[in-house]
Amino acid sequence: LESVGRAGSEILKLKPEDFIELPEGSDFFQLPGRKPLGFNPKTNEFEICEKGSAVAAFVAPAYTQLYFSAYEKRENAVILPLYAYTTIGWLDNKFYTTAIRIDDDIRQDCNQFNQKIVIRNAGKMIKANPKNRLLEHIGHCATVYFCPAARNYFLKRWEMPLPTSPACNSNCLGCISYQPEENKIKSTQNRIEFIPTVDEIVEIAVPHLENAPEPVVSFGQGCEGEPLLVWKVIRDAIKEIRKKTNKGIINLNTNGSKPNAVEELFKVGLDSIRVSLNSSQKELYNKYYLPVNYSFEDVIESMKTGRKYKKWVSINYFTFPGITDSADEFEELKKILKYTDASMIQWRNFNIDPDWYIEKIGIRKTQNILGIKNLMDKIKKEFPDLTYGYFNPSLEKIKKNGHRLFANLILLKRSS
Repeated sequence: LESVGRAGSEILKLKPEDFIELPEGSDFFQLPGRKPLGFNPKTNEFEICEKGSAVAAFVAPAYTQLYFSAYEKRENAVILPLYAYTTIGWLDNKFYTTAIRIDDDIRQDCNQFNQKIVIRNAGKMIKANPKNRLLEHIGHCATVYFCPAARNYFLKRWEMPLPTSPACNSNCLGCISYQPEENKIKSTQNRIEFIPTVDEIVEIAVPHLENAPEPVVSFGQGCEGEPLLVWKVIRDAIKEIRKKTNKGIINLNTNGSKPNAVEELFKVGLDSIRVSLNSSQKELYNKYYLPVNYSFEDVIESMKTGRKYKKWVSINYFTFPGITDSADEFEELKKILKYTDASMIQWRNFNIDPDWYIEKIGIRKTQNILGIKNLMDKIKKEFPDLTYGYFNPSLEKIKKNGHRLFANLILLKRSS
């Protein structure tokens, strides 16, 4: 049987050009209660393979999936954990998957990490700053959860995490740090349980910005709630950081729920913002995020605010084949890009059981599926200055992507 793909609820026969060799650092998943589907070229029909279980690839960071793994779900199937489930196949003694490398940045490539050095450095740095609770929390993320950003911090390079908020004003279906019992799925990591002080943040952020290559410090992580709920702490921390160093990028990963708070952060020196969207369609957004005391319009306005201050604005776009690449989604995304003048789309894989997601948001069948690669090409054609990627860019990466004027403007504002 030939390996096939899935977009939304539709099973698709694939072409050779849809596949790449499975990237190093990808994981293999067995999908219990699900039987694999394949295409029989002799009968020209899709068939169920009753042997074993369906399988999927969890592709390495910097790669965006094109199709889900295809299977028939049985009655005993449990809800899948919060990962992305991509088509996988086997040919000539090699594994293949349906994905493209969307970012050439190597910061989370698995061959860049030596966990023994991470553990050793974490121990030394925590011992040197024994009262810093934030440092201890990041150490836990690096040594227990193997968080790439936390590990990079202890390897003294690139982007480091600055989790700050134990609370959230979204109730995202696929939240990776909190899940109510009724969802019958577990969060993949524990959420931070305290609000760091300004001193705790500054103590570890400044040396990283001063000494790390291509440094970025990011508020808003998978191990916390929504950072805008503690925006005043972040504001004061940014002020103190910029008193001590002009280097690097200070970034905020956020749901964009408080545009006024976002504006205040940009005023004091925030350089970039990444706003998460599962969909450009308001109805689908609300069904996934289940927002509390904020609106979809607030989210879009936060992006607009960033460009008002000529700062870098990324959309953290949860890519779901069959919905993200539908004609309706395409039209709504174009409206957002035109209104906000966003700088970048980070094409992130959506970590969620696709059947559970489709059930929760109430979409049974999507029409006019364009294909993820085709969608990317169409968007790029209409917005040629828009950057594609997977990670929050450093100043150096921003310049490399042709935004030298933007990078120089950031530095000019700091010097003045």
